[in-house]
Amino acid sequence: MNKKQAIVCRLFFVAGAVMFMAVLFWLLWREVPAAAVRRKILAVFGGVILLAALWARYQRWQVSRFADELCQTLDALIAGREPEQYHPYEDSLTAKVQGKLMQYYDIMHEGRRQSEKDKQIIQELVSDISHQVRTPVSNIRMFTGILQQHHLPEEKQAEFLELMEGQVDKLDFLMQSLIRMSRLETGTFVLNIEKARLTDTIARAVSAVWTKAECRNIEISVECEDHVTAQHDPKWTAEALFNLLDNAVKYTPEGGSVTVSVSPWQFYTRIDVRDTGMGIPECHYHDVFKRFFRAQEAAGKEGVGLGLYLANGIIMRQRGYICVKSKEGEGSVFSVYLLT
Repeated sequence: MNKKQAIVCRLFFVAGAVMFMAVLFWLLWREVPAAAVRRKILAVFGGVILLAALWARYQRWQVSRFADELCQTLDALIAGREPEQYHPYEDSLTAKVQGKLMQYYDIMHEGRRQSEKDKQIIQELVSDISHQVRTPVSNIRMFTGILQQHHLPEEKQAEFLELMEGQVDKLDFLMQSLIRMSRLETGTFVLNIEKARLTDTIARAVSAVWTKAECRNIEISVECEDHVTAQHDPKWTAEALFNLLDNAVKYTPEGGSVTVSVSPWQFYTRIDVRDTGMGIPECHYHDVFKRFFRAQEAAGKEGVGLGLYLANGIIMRQRGYICVKSKEGEGSVFSVYLLT
């Protein structure tokens, strides 16, 4: 029963009570004979009792109807469809209870959908891990079989052992990358965002890739003033910048250069990682941030296609973003934007 119906019913009973009292006082005031008064009072009282009985019956019908509508609503939600008798804009008790049930159903449905999404992500991760691990494990098994079944000279044994060590290093790198990726995907890592100096964060990232750059005679330079700060997690941001720098060194030919420059803006601080490498076709600007993506031009280089994916995920979870501009044969610029 809605508010209008409730108000009408109350007014009806108040009017009935007023009429009963008015008739009673009128009879007394008119000094009608006692027998007639009793008959009149009994008639009025009987009418009130009849109305009360009808009202009670109406109330039971209302409760029964309310229960039936709720049962129909629950049956529809259990079956996964919207209730037919749902009127969200109606001002009634049934509509309010149905609205709460619909809210609860939406919350549970969203939770179930998120659970299915998480399950799909885990299945994809397992499939990706299986695919990526297969190659180094097969190589290690093959080299082990050769060493066990053949009597090779010491030089050849050393060569095979060196190849096996390389495959073990690749497997270790892959597993560490997959661990970081799984933590990123499932949100199990904690970001401690603070206003910190970017020189320290960049220095941490550069130090991790410096030896590799020196071995390939690649110069790394940094252009960042000491006072420049940004809202970021120093540890995870250094991890993201390391992945960008590692990619830059990897795809830059020997004798090239990699430059890190910082430009403070009003709302964001931009960090550019510029290299003189092979470049990226414009059609792959978005693809390079996908998990396990490797362009055909980069197939001969080491890596599994997780570095840029991890870097992008880390920066996005700090309310920043990464974009790329490149020209084939001339190099690429990866720009990281962090909140000032």
